[in-house]
Amino acid sequence: MSATTDNVVKQDAPDLEAQNKMAVRALILLLITFILGTLCLQGFNLVFTNIGNDVGAPEQAALITSLPSIVLGIVCFIYGSLGDFVSLKKLIVFGLVTLFVGSLFGFIANFFFTKNLWTVIIARMLQTAGEQVSGSVYLVIATKYLKKELKVIFFGLFTAGYQISAAIGVFAAGLLTSIAWQYLFLIPAVTIVFLPFLLHLLPNRRGGSQHVDWAGFVIFGLASAFLSLFFSYNKWWMLGVCAALFVIFAVYINKADDPFITPAFFKNTRWLAGIMLIVLFYFTNYCVSPIFNGMGGALYDMDVTQVSQYIVWAFIVAAVFGTTSGWIVGKIGRTPAIVLASLFMMCGFIGSALCVNTNFALLTVFACMFYAGCGLMYSPVVSTVLDTLPVDESGRGVGMNDLVMNVTASIGIAVFGAQLGATTLGGGSLIGATGPAAVYSNLLLIAAGVVALGLIWFVVFHKKIYAGESAQEQKTVDQPQEVQEVLDPVK
Repeated sequence: MSATTDNVVKQDAPDLEAQNKMAVRALILLLITFILGTLCLQGFNLVFTNIGNDVGAPEQAALITSLPSIVLGIVCFIYGSLGDFVSLKKLIVFGLVTLFVGSLFGFIANFFFTKNLWTVIIARMLQTAGEQVSGSVYLVIATKYLKKELKVIFFGLFTAGYQISAAIGVFAAGLLTSIAWQYLFLIPAVTIVFLPFLLHLLPNRRGGSQHVDWAGFVIFGLASAFLSLFFSYNKWWMLGVCAALFVIFAVYINKADDPFITPAFFKNTRWLAGIMLIVLFYFTNYCVSPIFNGMGGALYDMDVTQVSQYIVWAFIVAAVFGTTSGWIVGKIGRTPAIVLASLFMMCGFIGSALCVNTNFALLTVFACMFYAGCGLMYSPVVSTVLDTLPVDESGRGVGMNDLVMNVTASIGIAVFGAQLGATTLGGGSLIGATGPAAVYSNLLLIAAGVVALGLIWFVVFHKKIYAGESAQEQKTVDQPQEVQEVLDPVK
């Protein structure tokens, strides 16, 4: 018996070590893929107004960002679920091939043929659907196949990778736009060379026959898509379709045998109060880059390259605050961190609104302040929302967080983006400016108001959100230690 046990130990130790080596190598390639995909996303966020003008559709330019953002929110939820039971190798093949096809299609269709808004949008949607696989598989690998001490390191690298890619994306967009914006499509195409290496490194195992509610995903995704389209086109029939689809979804989850989300999930009032924090705090998430790009061009006669050289510092600040947010929350707690982050964001917007006619360096300081708040906000607000759910619903909670975060941001960019080239808000402002300066000043004040609503909501519903024993703590019997540490963050 002892000999047998010793033999098992001797076999398990090298297997565990080999598993960690495999995971680390795969994670490095997945992180590079994720960074390049996010870099492309942030680049298009900066220059979509320029692209809209170039393709002859400035009024619909916001769709270049809003529709791929909806795709991002939906696939985040789907891929997170699929990673539990579908082969990771199949997922990564689908992701990298889709990313490569979208990259080539976008470049060829708009460089060698007549530039068109919808070929840009379709290509960006394909790229977004493909690149997000790398992020989801990264998180699955880090969670399931890394030893405990490495998990914290690679989760930190993931957060830092996102913020750094945003910074590089802004700079690259400015540089490539001065040459030809179509080259932005090619940035993530190089990741196709990682495919054979990842197929060698990723595990073969898959989960059991867990049911995937494709019908529910499709209905919910279409409803979210029509909601964003309504804000882009202001067509009331789209809102009607959206409402009808949400009604169908409500009926469906009440009648279906095994829906991906049950009616009881939406009856959790603590979760409803918590998810509104994400709706309000992330509504303006995609708006800052295009607003500052527009101000640079309209008020300071700067091109995209010059603007990017300033705004890149804001993303670097976000990277610093994002990677240190866990330490900050550990020191001061989640409630003060959320309040502090929201004040940073509000001050950034208000300061920019009051100084639109001063100089762009000062505006960059306020942009840095806003992005400091964004970097600090993610960890405490997401953990707060997840803590309103029991452990057996935490996976769906993560998916819903991602979905709401991306859909609400896409609606925000559709609403704010539609006003960037309009004159509706140009009649006057608090600083006495008119015309384009008034438009930007008023937009920034409105954005500050949205964040202020988020802070007010948090203050009013704070006790309800944190009421009693956390839902995560109510079901802890079978949770391994490392999972429990993630699910029970410091308040």
